[in-house]
Amino acid sequence: MDHSDHHPPGPTRLPEQDHAGAHHPAGSTVATWGMAAQATLHCLIGCAIGEVLGMVIGTATGMSDVATVALAVALAFVFGYALTMRGVLRTGVDFRTALKVALAADTISIAVMEIVDNAVMLTVPGAMDAGLTTWLFWLALAGAFAVAFVVTTPVNKWLISRGKGHAVTHQYHH
Repeated sequence: MDHSDHHPPGPTRLPEQDHAGAHHPAGSTVATWGMAAQATLHCLIGCAIGEVLGMVIGTATGMSDVATVALAVALAFVFGYALTMRGVLRTGVDFRTALKVALAADTISIAVMEIVDNAVMLTVPGAMDAGLTTWLFWLALAGAFAVAFVVTTPVNKWLISRGKGHAVTHQYHH
């Protein structure tokens, strides 16, 4: 169905106006807490997959805390970027473009999340040495993700409001 008869041709708002017509600096986006929470949750899913996998591998194989954290962080970035790239690739862009979008969208968010959740894991007494079959390990990991979510959400809100972070993926969501 052609909707051109329902809307005048050409843009009806300037690029620096939001849906209500309010003016914002060029390149910025109106960032709501809901948008920030959704971006953070998206990041958390990819990070959690990599983080859990890294913690499980490191703990199960008896790796040192440092090696376990390094593996968990590396895998969190891999899975975080992969999750974003998956959605961007679906829009038909090439791999290189999707990778650039993922790097721009997720790097700061994943970095903050990883610093926070690993700091929590390392500061909970006995959590890193608790073993995979203990409630302490899993409770500490769940708590670490919760704290990381709370800390990272305002970071993502700030990034989105400046046209950065997950705001760069918005053009690929139709």
